[in-house]
Amino acid sequence: MNTARLNITLPEDVARILSGVKNKSAYIAAAIRERRQIEEKEKMRKKIEAAYREAAKEDYETYKEWEDTLKDGLEDDTR
Repeated sequence: MNTARLNITLPEDVARILSGVKNKSAYIAAAIRERRQIEEKEKMRKKIEAAYREAAKEDYETYKEWEDTLKDGLEDDTR
């Protein structure tokens, strides 16, 4: 696996958390990957939600176009 050496600055509370971690690089890499996965899932959720809203809007528009014809030829038979 290719690696890159980075020099980063962290808040003291985060540095304290990392002080007890044996392999800091692996720990940080896992945390970044997990965060990225969460962000990608959220992005996908928003795309799906937008597509759902658009489909619902289209369905409603189609319903409104056909609403007047839904009862064509049907009579209220409540004798």
